[in-house]
Amino acid sequence: MVSRSAPADAWRIAASVPDPEVPVLTIEDLGVLRDVSVEGDAVRVDITPTYSGCPAMDTIRDDVILALNAAGYAHVDVRLVLSPAWTTDWMSDAGKRKLSEYGIAPPTGRASLSSGPIRLGISVRCPQCGSLDTREVSRFGSTSCKALFECRACLEPFDHFKVH
Repeated sequence: MVSRSAPADAWRIAASVPDPEVPVLTIEDLGVLRDVSVEGDAVRVDITPTYSGCPAMDTIRDDVILALNAAGYAHVDVRLVLSPAWTTDWMSDAGKRKLSEYGIAPPTGRASLSSGPIRLGISVRCPQCGSLDTREVSRFGSTSCKALFECRACLEPFDHFKVH
């Protein structure tokens, strides 16, 4: 039997599902979790991919279903919501801190500037030593949403979660 605080509980359960590509982040930290609604023992969860064709979405869907089934929700429907498109602006501050602590430089700046100056990427801070003396080695890192960087100070390679 599902409790009266089912919507909040269902959100909490879905929100705790880790991202399969960066397991220190939850789908809530990442901003992929959009909505959770409950009707009886049925739950509908809306998620948005970080980019079109993201291979992690099938795993996220399955993990959300498994987590909610284990909590007593018999019927779980996970929908992919493509509009509006996900942006790094949706990442939580806690998620950005977790990325940095994990050794991935978090996105900086905002992806959605409605007006104002054009953003220029000047430098990315090394998550290992904090140096700004870094360079992009490859536009694509361990996943398509990250770029591979190298720190010229400590000589360590690291991923940078790209702003988009």
